[in-house]
Amino acid sequence: MALDILAVDFPADWVTPEFVPLLVAGLLLAGLGTLSLFVLSVVAYTRRLQRRYLLICLALGALATRTVVGWGTVFGVVPMTVHHVIAHLLDFLIALLVLYAVYRSGSGSSAPEETV
Repeated sequence: MALDILAVDFPADWVTPEFVPLLVAGLLLAGLGTLSLFVLSVVAYTRRLQRRYLLICLALGALATRTVVGWGTVFGVVPMTVHHVIAHLLDFLIALLVLYAVYRSGSGSSAPEETV
């Protein structure tokens, strides 16, 4: 049966058993979405080789890393406190990278952007 994988006892004691399927589904969707966006951003960066594309690529890589940390927390590898610290640091990094990419691209100049 397809849902037997969701019946696994997770080592993390904070997971309520009836919410495990929702948690796993959410992490699967987040993982597929962020990984897809990250791969697309890597492709875009390799085609353009511009710094703003690199910054967005790094931001999406950090977003994908948040999902990995989430899986580590569900399986008891990453403690919940460490999970929260890492997640908030990654949130800050993502915001910083995106804002810097916007700042660098909004110069108002029509000069071509340098490649990395």
